[in-house]
Amino acid sequence: MHSRYLDIASKIRGRIEAGEWAPGARLPRLNDFAAEYGANRDTIGRAIAVLEAEGYVWAVQGRGIAVRYGTMRPRRPRGDLVKRNEQATGYSFPSASGQEVWVRHGTASSAPARLEDPRIAKLLGVEAGTEVLRRFRVTGPASEAPFQINVSWIHPRVAEIVAGVDANPAAGEWLRRVEKAGHWPIRWMEIHRARMPSKEEANLLEIPTNLPVLEIVRVGTSGADNQPVEVTEYVVASDRVETVHVLHRDEKAQEPWPDEPEGRS
Repeated sequence: MHSRYLDIASKIRGRIEAGEWAPGARLPRLNDFAAEYGANRDTIGRAIAVLEAEGYVWAVQGRGIAVRYGTMRPRRPRGDLVKRNEQATGYSFPSASGQEVWVRHGTASSAPARLEDPRIAKLLGVEAGTEVLRRFRVTGPASEAPFQINVSWIHPRVAEIVAGVDANPAAGEWLRRVEKAGHWPIRWMEIHRARMPSKEEANLLEIPTNLPVLEIVRVGTSGADNQPVEVTEYVVASDRVETVHVLHRDEKAQEPWPDEPEGRS
């Protein structure tokens, strides 16, 4: 016998595919669906679970059931090239394109804060608990869901240079000022790892708490004294980005092995 919840799932799926709810939009409450379809709340819950497993919807902390941006949302490759930003002064970092307009989601901030994370503090070259300038923003390409959380920790020796710069999506402006103040050229390296998001991060990125995120920690080093001037942590939903790395041959792997017999692989 065909289950009632599968019929309801099929109807809601059809409405999503027809565009009744845009990607990112919140679906009606379970009680509202129950009244509409003449079913109990448990049956609606099972129908929604089917759609969640299929990638049509997901439960978002603080937002209810939201329509997904397809089973795979717009993705961006992340390479290793830093470009001049054509839309504003400064630089464009992976995964942003130099010609792409990124926008701010929610409220950005730039204010002193205690750096309690010992891992980030060590990378910045300060003691855990040191008060440093913290820049916070959630950004992404225009017309898309929030792409990444950016948290920059600025070393105290350059904080005064950065303090008056708006916490806007174009990070390159404050970096440009630091370079002009005597730290040219800043060099960067990144540390990547996968982890689960906090509830706050999931809410900001509009993702469920069971979707892993890619954490990218960028360390900026002064060209003048080779000491850190900033550490920026990016948090990106794992279904939004893929990293691209070109593999290079070791010096001893540049030519075929001289002692390799012909015909042997």
